[in-house]
Order: sequence, then structure tokens, then C-alpha cells
Amino acid sequence: MTPVLTLLAAAPVTALPPDSVAATTAQLTDNGSLNYLQLVLHASLPVQIVIVLLLLASVLSWVIIFSKWRVFARANSQAEEFESSFWSGADLNQLYRAATERNRVVTGLEAIFEAGFREFTRLRQKKGIDTRTQLEGAQRAMRATLAREVDALEHNLEFLANVGSTTPYVGLVGTVFGIMISFHGLANNKQATIASVAPGISEALIATAMGLFAAIPAVWAYNRYATRVERLSVRYESFAEEFSSILQRQSHAEDL
Repeated sequence: MTPVLTLLAAAPVTALPPDSVAATTAQLTDNGSLNYLQLVLHASLPVQIVIVLLLLASVLSWVIIFSKWRVFARANSQAEEFESSFWSGADLNQLYRAATERNRVVTGLEAIFEAGFREFTRLRQKKGIDTRTQLEGAQRAMRATLAREVDALEHNLEFLANVGSTTPYVGLVGTVFGIMISFHGLANNKQATIASVAPGISEALIATAMGLFAAIPAVWAYNRYATRVERLSVRYESFAEEFSSILQRQSHAEDL
């Protein structure tokens, strides 16, 4: 961010000539309504740089929003499907073979189940290892897999948080430069009118609006997805606890 601010500070600030104020104002309006495209195209260089940065941040945040929406929809669907199979009384060995099929990538609850059952079976085949050690090994494997799954769900959410918290201030930077240019042009104009400062004030406000346009969806999406990550994390932890109890009962039954 520091190189960008340095570039903005080094950009030349030139006032609009008095005889071009009316022409510029006319270009920014179309049939009495504001022409936003012309407003951006005729903005000063610092404001244009700010608008480009905000537009880029907005586009990237929307890409992440739609991609994460697909990720969470798929995670919920896979969790419901696996829980339906798991609690229907299916054989654990059969579920494990299905999870370890060749060229098949498992995620979510199925990945937690696969990790725990694999470690439990490996320790179970070794002699001299008590039931407690077997369960602790399976629980460690499930906790490690759960942490990886939650980390995958949280991927790119930090970017949304950064966009939501910083873009309003970046927009204010463009606002400051627009107002500076407006007052600089007002100082060189002997007849101060609203038309003298209107272009600069308009480009200042458009920078603020762009900052809010980028921030509001990012903040909403971050809060929404953070809540969904928390819910899925609780769901994964509950399954790991319940599966540990099942492994414990199965181990005791086999020992008897």
C-alpha cells in the first residue's frame, strides 16, 4: 500500500482552466443525469488509480464469493450424503473401502472417517497396543484431518476481510485527492462558482462510492461464510466424537 500512496502523492495535481469548467461539467452530465463513465474518464490521475484498485479488489472479491459459495454448497451436500450412509447401519469396512477407492479424493466428514478408521485399523493390527492407545491414535488422526478441512474452508476468507476493512479508506484517499484538486482549481479562479469545484467534488465522491461498493459485499460474504465455517466445524467435531465412541464400543466388543 505504501508504494501506491507514494505514487499518488507524486502525481501532478493540475487545476481545471476557468474556460474549460463549463465544458467539463457538460461532459459529465447527460440530459441532466450524471454520466458515471465520463466522470471516471475525466478524473485526475490519482483518483483514477484509486478507482482501478478498488475495481480490481471488487472483481476479485466477487470471484471469491461465488467460488466459496460452491465450496460450501458441496461441503454441506457431501456431509449430508455421508451421514446418511454412515448412520444407515452400513458396514465400516465397506465405507472405508469406498473412501479409499483409486483416484478418488475424499473431503469433509468422509476424510475424517477415513483418517480415523485407517489409523485405528493400523494400530489394531499391531500386537501389544492397548485399546486406549488405539483410540487416541484414531482421535489424533481425525483432529489433524479436521484441522485441514477447516483450513480449506477458510481459504481466501482473509482476503474478503481485508477488502471489507480497507477499501473504504482507499476510497477516502481518492476523495482527499479529488477535494484537493477542486480547491486548487478554486484558488486559481477569480470567480468562484459551484461549477468550478463540481468536477473535482464529483470524482471525489465517486471514489468513496467505489470503496463502499467493494467493501459492503465483501463484509457481508465474510460474515456469512465465517458463520458457515463455524457450523461445519462443529458438525465435523461432533462426528469425530461420535465416531470415537463407536470405535471404542467396537474395540471392547472385539476384545470380549
